[in-house]
Order: sequence, then structure tokens, then C-alpha cells
Amino acid sequence: MHDERRRIEERAERLHTQRIKPAIYAATVPFKVEAWQAPGEPVSFEEAAAAPYAPFAMGTPWGPPWGTTWFRMRGQVPAEFAGKRVEAVIDLGFVGDWPGNQAEALVHLTDGTPLKAVNPLNQYVAIANPATGGEQIDYLVEAASNPDILANNFSEPTPLGDVLTAGDKPLYTFKRADIAVLDEEVWHLDLDLQVLRELMAELGEHDPRRHEILHALDRALDLLDLDDVSGSATAVREALRPVLAKPANASAHIVSGVGHAHIDSAWLWPIRETKRKTSRTFSNVTSLADEYEEFVFACSQAQQYEWVRDNYPKVWARIQESVKKGQWAPVGGMWVESDGNLPGGEAIARQLVHGKRFFIEHFGIETKGVWLPDSFGYNAAYPQLAKLAGNEWFLTQKISWNQTNTFPHHTFWWEGIDGTRIFTHFPPVDTYNARFSGEEMSRAVRNYAEKGNGTRSLAPFGWGDGGGGPTREIMERARRLADLEGSPKVVVEHPDEFFAKAREEYPDAPVWVGELYLELHRATYTSQARTKQGNRRSEHRLREAELWATTAALHAPGYAYPYEKLDRLWKTVLLHQFHDILPGSSIAWVHREAEAEYARVAEELEALTAEAVAALGAGGTRVFNTSPFDRAEVIRTATGVPTYVEVPANGSAEVAVVEPPAPVTVDGRVLDNGLVRVEVAEDGTLSSVLDLRANREVLAEAGNLLRLHTDLPNYWDAWDVDKHYKNRYTDLLDTDSVEIVDEDPLLGSIRVTRSFGKGSKITQTITLRAGSPRIDFETDIDWHEAEKFLKAGFPIDIRASHSSAEIQFGHIQRPTHTNTSWESARFEVSGHRWVHLAEPGYGVAVINDSTYGHDVSRTVREDGGTTTTVRLSLVRAPRIPDPGADQGRHRLTYSLLPGASIDDAVAEGYALNLPLRVADSAGAPQPVVSVAGEGVTVEAVKFADDESGDVVVRLYESRGGRATGVLRTGFPLTGAQVTDLLERPLEDAEVVDGGVPVTLRPFQILTLRLRRS
Repeated sequence: MHDERRRIEERAERLHTQRIKPAIYAATVPFKVEAWQAPGEPVSFEEAAAAPYAPFAMGTPWGPPWGTTWFRMRGQVPAEFAGKRVEAVIDLGFVGDWPGNQAEALVHLTDGTPLKAVNPLNQYVAIANPATGGEQIDYLVEAASNPDILANNFSEPTPLGDVLTAGDKPLYTFKRADIAVLDEEVWHLDLDLQVLRELMAELGEHDPRRHEILHALDRALDLLDLDDVSGSATAVREALRPVLAKPANASAHIVSGVGHAHIDSAWLWPIRETKRKTSRTFSNVTSLADEYEEFVFACSQAQQYEWVRDNYPKVWARIQESVKKGQWAPVGGMWVESDGNLPGGEAIARQLVHGKRFFIEHFGIETKGVWLPDSFGYNAAYPQLAKLAGNEWFLTQKISWNQTNTFPHHTFWWEGIDGTRIFTHFPPVDTYNARFSGEEMSRAVRNYAEKGNGTRSLAPFGWGDGGGGPTREIMERARRLADLEGSPKVVVEHPDEFFAKAREEYPDAPVWVGELYLELHRATYTSQARTKQGNRRSEHRLREAELWATTAALHAPGYAYPYEKLDRLWKTVLLHQFHDILPGSSIAWVHREAEAEYARVAEELEALTAEAVAALGAGGTRVFNTSPFDRAEVIRTATGVPTYVEVPANGSAEVAVVEPPAPVTVDGRVLDNGLVRVEVAEDGTLSSVLDLRANREVLAEAGNLLRLHTDLPNYWDAWDVDKHYKNRYTDLLDTDSVEIVDEDPLLGSIRVTRSFGKGSKITQTITLRAGSPRIDFETDIDWHEAEKFLKAGFPIDIRASHSSAEIQFGHIQRPTHTNTSWESARFEVSGHRWVHLAEPGYGVAVINDSTYGHDVSRTVREDGGTTTTVRLSLVRAPRIPDPGADQGRHRLTYSLLPGASIDDAVAEGYALNLPLRVADSAGAPQPVVSVAGEGVTVEAVKFADDESGDVVVRLYESRGGRATGVLRTGFPLTGAQVTDLLERPLEDAEVVDGGVPVTLRPFQILTLRLRRS
């Protein structure tokens, strides 16, 4: 029996691949082809149309890396093709089996109208159905010769990731450009065979359905005339019809198919190429919508829509028409599919605001869900942020990539740090590029964790990243699988419909509390440190510019709030939070441009802030505090002289003589300010940090220990750090010098310089200031290592059961033990401005200005005490996909804060990231807003986006407990409303004695809209 089955399967395989597939396009005539190589960057259609073209023959190499070649294709439909379905078939020389990240093209009519893209798995362009014969065809084809960065499967570094290093050797050989007849009956037979053969392969050995299909194939293929495949295709299809017509079981799982084309806004190509990828894919999608009325395409990332609107107006018009017909579904409601861990809380709020507003403005549609299939883990503030933006559901795929633990649910309620829950789904098909193969359908049923409680799951289908999106072949598979015995039922529908049905049938789905941690891609918290620093600095500069622009608009006659500039700058920063830019997992070109963009953003925001501060008038030197906390600290004036100042939260103060606290003393390598005593060892580490207030030694061992690890993950170099990295390391204990550089009553500093490795150098200035227990480590790294990982460790003499790390609008607690595989898998985690360790009565925080990755471990010493060690991840050196990742200069600061509560960590995190600004200005009479009440923290102050002149303030509870307070304004307040993130009213807020009473639950986010007279 096994031999007979094998005979039938082998026969079907050979006939299918060697006879039937080649007969799909049996009648062809070639185009006459000419070519023009565009110099440098892509050019407009008009420039290409006017260019000189030269004859081009099939089989000719073309396309230098990142180049653009325009092909003119001319031809005439032969008379004998009349009455048939005629198409252009174009093969640019596609390679490999992944349809993205290689050659692709957009076909235009000679008037500039985009028709459709050609991609490896989508090579046709419709000409006529039916043809009359004699039709004249004249195309201009814009072909991109993007290099295949995946060609070596990420096993070796490649210079192809930057136009500056890629060279100019042609990458592709043009294979085919034909006018062809699509033999529809043979094409359908091909699809019948695909579906049945794949279904059969997934059925069990003893399943009667498998044997029924097997023998039906054998009988049907007896009818195939090898000399006339086209003429016998109908008979073969008729013989297969009974097995294709058998309905699915009544209890069959339901797969909701949603058309999709996951297009990374940058990854193995630069942003400029994504702009063209979107136009190609969206042309394909709108064309497919004309062929299949049941087709629904879900598309996220408002940024990509804007690119098409601005650069391809005819494609944009087709999208708008598809939206009206209900075949195009804007989803996600975010500016881009951002990283889920690294953007700040306000940035994620703006991702949602800008994305949702775009879809409302241009389509009249308010999206209902967050669509993030591919980010590398999701912070625990997401449920609240999503709901505050008006969302009802959340979708992702990536958690299925866990290395260690299988996530226990596919449909569930996700509960965030504040208690907000959102209905969430992970597609068990385990891909966001489904094609409805038999293996995928079987996997979806096999994986589905909610069997017995739920009956349906979602499957995003279509080729992504320039692969062209859904294809007609995928749609035909969906039609055959709509009701087929042995397979789940496939229905193509809007994701909102799926989520409504899934929630209705399973309202009491299980609950997952806290972050969705991805047990993979942990190095994305650290790779490409300058990109991450650019994001952190940009987020805080935007906060600063908005606050002082608001202040100036309220108090400076003639000053106009810079709505357009701030909106544009926010969108630039939001774009670069895309989940392959900010995590550091893109090619060199992307990160080179990102660093340049962040520099331009910094320059423009600095100018905006300076303009706002200057608009307040001249009036002596003042200090401006953008932090939501009152500050008393040492600064350096323009002359470099240390000065002690006191400045209110969100306000300014004169640089006046303020009685300084106890002075700083410097005695050899010992710094002392009466609060803490810091001793620097001969090797440059901290040998002691004594908290004089608590009479307690903070360190259990040498502090600020720089450790250099060998770092070669098993795969995905820029993405991953594997646990074995800890096993091989070098402690950097040799010094070039240890010297006193500041010895002032307000400021003491010791500088430690180290050289190591392949010409790398680290210079650290350890600073203690009067009046503060915070110890700063200003760090300048000249980095020339490869496949190394640099950590800075602080072994704290604390028995901490958990660490607390700041995340968006709050913090998350993680156990310091590894009792289970879930805790053990969190050997590298993310956080924002601080990590806090505590035992009852005492705590210590480690604060940073641009670092996200860290690890926390716990050991028991011989004396019975416990050491809890925090190690910040400073810089890596992966070589794939960017061979030069992280090379060069890095300047960053991190701090140790002894005796710190969570409140202290929050305040000092803001302080380190928002340095006090000294300017020649009169300042404002009082802060725009001030808050009385512990735990009520101001995150953003701005003018309302509708340009009404209302002031919008975003607050949150930052300690993890209940909080009450009163918000007061520096302007006459006539009314207040509680709003959602889009600044739409939810309810009126009470105004009492000119202030707004505020009561917050733990980690609650509150947006207030303040009206003024």
C-alpha cells in the first residue's frame, strides 16, 4: 500500500510541475525592450519618460545595487490571441524563494498611470480579457535592483547594506518580458491540484479522506493528455470536482483571512525604497480588489499612506475608492508599526494620535484595533494607551517566536499595569504572510490553544516587504478552502468582524497580566546605540519645545505656537521608532540616515525652544526646568562656573545666590558631599559608596565594573543576545589614568581613562555634586570592537525580591530569581530611564540618559548576605546586517542613586534626561501648570491640536499607588475636560478655586483639556 501511495504521489508531483504549470502560459510573444539606467537616486516618471533608451536583450545582466533601471516595453497582441485572456509576463531575474528584498518593478502606462507591480510571485500585468487582437502595448517599467541581503541567510557580513559600499556590479539577469495568453482552465487546474495535494499531505495516515483524495488524483490524472494539456484540463478538473465539493465538518475551525502586506518602513532597504515598495504593493492590491469582490485588505502605518498620497496620487485615489467599497481596511491606528518596548510613553500616545487622526481625516474611518504583528515584545502600558485612543482589540504575531516558553493563549484579555484590559489575539497560523497552504491551515488548527472555548482564528495573508501583497492565487486558494472537508473553513473578512465574533463567542477568555515579553531578539534593546540615543534625546527635546512654546504662546504677545513644525518633527521621530529602525536591526544605510535625521531634529528643536524662551523677553539670566519636579541642583553657567540653583517644576527661576548645601570635598580618590562618600579604587572602579544618611555601604563588590563579553549569537546578530554570552568575558581593570578634574565646593570629579581591545578607549568622569546623592558617570566611548558586548555593573548590597524598571507611564516589577523557565528566559530586559532595587526600608536606583537594555541577577555571599547586581548594556558590536554597527564614538551618562525610593528614581530620571537650561530671558511669571500631590506626574504640556488655544496636559500616577492632587495653571482657567488621547471630551472635570482636583488609580493616565479666558 505504501508503494502504491508513493507511486501516485510521485506521479502527481511530476505531472503537476513538469506538464501542467508550464502550460499556464503556453502561447507567448516577446516584447521589444529598451533600457535606461537612472543615475544615482530614483527619478520622476517625467524625467524617465524623456530619457534616451537603448535596445535591451533578454539574458542581459542589469541593475547595480540600489540602482533604478527604466525599461520601455512595446508590443502588439497577435490576432490569434483574440477572445483570450492576455497578460504581460515579466521576470526581472528574480532569485530565491522570498518575494521581498530583491528586484521589483512598477509598470506604468506612457501617460504616467501606474498599473501594477511585478514581483517574484506576482509577475503578470493584465492586458485584456478578452483580447480583440492587435492591441498596442507601450509600458514604462521602473525596476529597482535592490540587493538580496538575505542571500547568505545572515551568515556573513555584507557590504551591500549601504549604497556607499555596495559597488556597481549588476545583480540580476533579465529573463522574460512577454505578451502571453493565460490558459484559465490550466491555471485553475494547477490551483485545484495545489490545494488537494497540500491537504492530502496534512491528513493522517489512517484518515479516509487522505486516501479518497489520493485515488481521485490518480483517476483524474489518467485523463490528462500530455500532448494537449490545455484541451484535457477541463476533464481533469471535472474528475476532481467531487473531492473539492465535499463540505467541511460542522465543527471545523474557522480561519478569518485578512489580506495583508507587511511592509517594513525600513529594514534591509532604506526609507526611500519603502516609499516605492508601498506604491508597488498598493497598486497590486487595488488591482486585485477589482478582480475579487470578496477581497479585504488590512493595511496599517499611516506614514506609508502619506508617502503614497504625496508621491503617487493616482494610486492614492485607487486606495480611497477601495476604502469606500469596503475592500480596503485601514487598521492599527499608529503612525508606523513601532517598536513595542523602546518608545517613551508620550511617543506611543502620539503614534496612536497621529495614526488614528490620519485615517479619520482622509477616510472618515476610526480604526478599532492595534495591529502590531512584528514588534519585539510589548510593554505593559499598551492596554491602557490603546483603550484611551479608542481601540477595542490588539493583534500581534511575534510572541510565537519565543525560544523557551510557549505562550499559553491565542485569544485572551491582556491586562496592563493599571488594570485596563484589551481583547487580544495571536494568530495560531504563526505567520503574517500566509498563503493558505495546507501546512498553514493544519498548523492553525493544531496550534490553536482555545479549542473547546473558541472556534475561530485570524490569518493575515499576502507577501510582504515588496513581495506585492495578496495574489489572485491566494484568493483562489481561499475560495477552494471556504468549505472543504479535512480543512478549516476560510472566510475572507475585515479584522473588526473577526474580533467582534471572537469576543462574542469567548467573552470570558483568560487574562494575561503584564508585559508581553519576547523570549528572543533581546539585543534590540542595545544594538545601534546612537540610533537609540537619538530617539531618547528627541523625545525629551520635543517635550521641552512643547512646554516652552506653550508658555510663550500664553505670555509673550506676538508669539505663535509652532503647530506645523512640531507636528512635522513628531512625525519624523515617530517614523524612526519603526520596529526595525529604533531596535537597531536595519542595514547600515538606514542607521546612517537615522543619525543624520536625529541631528537635524535636534537642531530644529533647539532653535524652537530657544525662540520660545527668548520670546518671554530679556530680563537677566534664568534657569528653565522642563521636568515635572522642583529641582535644586548644581549647574554650570555659560562661563563654566558651578552654581547651585533652585527651579520650580515646569518653570523658571533667576540664577540667584542660593545658600549651598554641604560642600563637596575631594581627598585623593574620595568624593564626599555629606550625603554620600564615594571611593574610587586604583583600578578606576568604585571600591565603596557609603550612604552617610543611612550609615550604610551600598556596594557588595566593586561598582561600575565594565565587563566586555564575547557576543556571537547563534543567529540574528543585531537582534539576539544568547545566554552563553555571559560565559566568556574580560573585566576592564587596566587604566591609562585616574585623575582629579574638578575640585570645587559644589562639584567634585574624577576621570578614569581605559584603553582596551582593538584600539578602543573609554573615558569616564565620575561626578558628585553638592546637595545630591546622585553619582554620575559621564562616559565617552571610542568603540572599535567586533562581536563584543559592553556592560557596566553595580553589585548592590540589597536582598531584592524583584527589580522595578521604568516603562511607559509607570514601571514594571520583575522577579530577581529564576524559579521557573519564564523568569530564567528574562536574562536581558528593557527599561527606560531607571532601574530600582529595594528591600524594606532601603532602595537604590540606577539611572541612564540613553540606555534601554539591562540585566538583574542575585547571588548569596559567603557571609550570608545577598548581592543584587544591576548591569546596564552600553554598546554592542554585531556585524549583520550592518558590518560597522556601533563603531565609533558614543557619549552617554548613567548614574547611581543611593537611598532612593521609587519617587526619587522617577524624579532623577527626568532630571538626568532633561538638563536645566540657562538662557537670557525674563521667563514666565509662573509655570503653565503645577501640581500639588505626590505621585501625580506631568508628562506633557502643549496646545490642543485643533488650534483652539486650549492647553492640553497629560498626567499619570508614577509610583504604582493611589494619588490625589490639584492641578493649577499659570493662566486664568475657565473650564476643564477629561479627554481621550485624541483630545476628544470624555467628561467635564471639576474646577475648584481655580484648580482641577485629580484622583488617579495606580499608573492611570489622565489627559486634561484646559480652557482659558
